[in-house]
Amino acid sequence: MTTAQVVELEDRLDGQLVERMRHEALTTPAPWTAEYGEFQSGGWWTTSLMNASGEAEEVRIADGAARPTAVLEHMPATASLLEGLGLSYMWVRLARLEANAFLWEHRDYDELDQVERHRLHIPLHTNSSAFLVTGGRKVHMAAGRIWRLTPTFAHGVCNLLGPDRIHLIADVYADDAYRRLAGQAKEPSGALALPQASEPELTERLAAARRLADLGFTDAAESLLLRLFYAFALPEGTTYDLIAELHSALGDTETSRRWRSAKSTLLALAS
Repeated sequence: MTTAQVVELEDRLDGQLVERMRHEALTTPAPWTAEYGEFQSGGWWTTSLMNASGEAEEVRIADGAARPTAVLEHMPATASLLEGLGLSYMWVRLARLEANAFLWEHRDYDELDQVERHRLHIPLHTNSSAFLVTGGRKVHMAAGRIWRLTPTFAHGVCNLLGPDRIHLIADVYADDAYRRLAGQAKEPSGALALPQASEPELTERLAAARRLADLGFTDAAESLLLRLFYAFALPEGTTYDLIAELHSALGDTETSRRWRSAKSTLLALAS
């Protein structure tokens, strides 16, 4: 069984079932919630289909025995697939990423280290400009398949052009049903290696960010540097270090310290 950061677990799901699930995801009224603001640019929304509380608005992940929310009760095709997989669910969500939106480089599960769990993605509505970056590679998760992401590795997601990307995301506990599914894992054939960034390239991008900050566009300067994660294969935390360096050069030691702390928090790395 492969241990790559992102793998396919099924060649194809039933196309008609996936289309019904896509329709449900697009049309079912749901309390889309913005959460984990420190991870994202804005434009990332989630709603829970299964969790311990049974409340769709509760989207901050935690351990527990999941039960259906009211949203899932209006999504029979989705409920049928989840039941048919026979997995032990910790949490199930719909996640919507708007056009020109990013989940910044981060790790997950750092606070959940007592029990083996895994994250599954089922893309329902997507486009070729939406991709995941992990391990210096970018992967477009195609619809109609089940994908496994290992979120303890640093990763980020973007949707450059739209339309909205909607995935069903299931966090599941390891059991015999999961192991049967994971036994079919294979590395994605469409993964693309990102180019390495040279020191002159990073220096030029940092200088461009400084010019923006000098004009008063500090948020845009930070975003420019954070987006380097999706263009180049970088050592973990490089974008956070560059932003901290930017603020140090601007004489803002407190903001520099805050970005180094963010690197430690989001990547579970020493700053």
